[in-house]
Amino acid sequence: MDALEKQVEINNLLMFYLPLLTDKQKQLMQYCYQDNYSLSEIAELNNTSRNAVHDGIKKTLQKLYDFEEKLQLKTKYEKRESLINQAFKLNDINEIHALLDALKKVE
Repeated sequence: MDALEKQVEINNLLMFYLPLLTDKQKQLMQYCYQDNYSLSEIAELNNTSRNAVHDGIKKTLQKLYDFEEKLQLKTKYEKRESLINQAFKLNDINEIHALLDALKKVE
């Protein structure tokens, strides 16, 4: 996975799990992944060390991946979006019904 794909993935995870993070974690992730600040810039803004910022971001990333592993909100959303997009491309009512049934089964 290249850097841009990772950036997109993390921002997508943040869309789903940001409310579950602490205020400090939210701020770190916003500075790093939305505002694109360097670790040094974030450390200066928070009056802390660059290493502390790195550790905080690393722990928060792990927390985001843990949330996704357990709750799978992003994965389920992507499945639903895929099924909906497929349904819009179909003309056969039976195929549309089959996709709608599959959509209902996405937990």
